[in-house]
Amino acid sequence: MMTPPGWGGVAFSESRDGDLRNDRSARAGFSHKLCIPDDWATVKQVHGDRVVEATEPGNQGDADGIWTRRDGLPVAIFTADCFAVAAIAPGAVGVAHAGWRGAAAGVVDRLIDAMTESGHRPEKMAIGPGIGPCCFEVGPDVSGQFPEHQARTTWATPSVDLRGHILSRAAIGMEVWTNGQCTKHQEGWFSHRGTGTSERMAAVGWM
Repeated sequence: MMTPPGWGGVAFSESRDGDLRNDRSARAGFSHKLCIPDDWATVKQVHGDRVVEATEPGNQGDADGIWTRRDGLPVAIFTADCFAVAAIAPGAVGVAHAGWRGAAAGVVDRLIDAMTESGHRPEKMAIGPGIGPCCFEVGPDVSGQFPEHQARTTWATPSVDLRGHILSRAAIGMEVWTNGQCTKHQEGWFSHRGTGTSERMAAVGWM
């Protein structure tokens, strides 16, 4: 697992931590290392921009962002090439699942807005590993939605820098940490594009 240096309240898993979406024993072991409950609040991820507030553990329905102000309640999303984004505020924490559809729809903005409107303006943003522009080959229908972050793969086909787009959503003065790893070509991560795996890593936030 990895945590932003010097930060508390957010952690990102690696493939060696196991399939934290489907394997409850792996989730329990991961939670034990963090000294948090293994009964997490999660969502059914649908690649959209809906954000929900969690007040209890369990599935909170269709959404791609989840946050809480309840002490001791971990909130989590799962990824295998999409980006996990965590937002930390005084008295609240949230996580978002940002693939290209969710990023284009504004899920990161929705998470920050929902927390801010509740009186918990995020002061920190952490971005986990995800597919890099080096490997994220897309067509014009996708690249056209990110005009400021178009790129090229290492084999010179059109790509999008999703990490760069997410970084651009950070508010002025917000402290930002990013893992910087590409899940497709670098070792240590689950990659759906790379292997077709159904296993998923987790991003977990807690108070």
